[in-house]
Amino acid sequence: MPRLDPSTAGPAAPTLWAARREWRAALELANSAVRTRDIAGWPVGDGHPVIVLPGFLAGPESTVFLRTHLRRLGYRVHDWRQGRNLGASPELAERLEDLLLEIHDRYGRRVSLVGWSAGGVYAREMARALPDYTRCVVTLGSPFRHHPVSTRAWAMYRVMNRHNIDLMFTEEALALRAQPLQVPTTSIWSRTDGIVAWECCVADPAPLTENVEVGATHLGYGHQLDTLRIIADRLAQPEGAWRPWADEAAADEAPPADHRAV
Repeated sequence: MPRLDPSTAGPAAPTLWAARREWRAALELANSAVRTRDIAGWPVGDGHPVIVLPGFLAGPESTVFLRTHLRRLGYRVHDWRQGRNLGASPELAERLEDLLLEIHDRYGRRVSLVGWSAGGVYAREMARALPDYTRCVVTLGSPFRHHPVSTRAWAMYRVMNRHNIDLMFTEEALALRAQPLQVPTTSIWSRTDGIVAWECCVADPAPLTENVEVGATHLGYGHQLDTLRIIADRLAQPEGAWRPWADEAAADEAPPADHRAV
């Protein structure tokens, strides 16, 4: 099967200047930490299970803040149990599907999936494989469209995952990964993402799919207050009664995925 030429695969990766501005993630975390009282006005969860998946090279510690606040809202929150995220593989996909089935069977309820960056790509594929066990998917700056050469993590990913590169990034594999899911899906994206080109995070229109823009850095998605509020709202929707995000200030319609902002 021929490999896709990355040079023709999609938008340019964020500039080095944009990547350097990722230091603002620390400010986003500090701002959210001192405003945790705001969570009192957010919708309360119904106790259904949620699995949170970290980004590439990140581990459970990166999602502690997010998981803690989801627990405060009433969800049964679980880490992905795979330690540090070192890249995808068929074995990892099987383990994550087993985890989804295990959590579903434990509570007897469909499971929501929240994935940060590459973790969101995995979450989408878990839901694609097991839609009857998945309640909804929320991705945070996840590059499920285009080739990962459009991210600043590509060089490291290529080094650490040589054995999977040929199969994972063929034209067919990339096209499948971008196809909409059968379950409610919220793709959160940001023009100020310094790691992933925002076009890679924007889904094509579909009945159960939406794109919501925030002003987060890539490393700050799981800490930024607006992002947390959107996640809380999406998870709190009654099962089977999904509606698009209605906050006009945060959910303006995304521009076409092949159009770069200026």
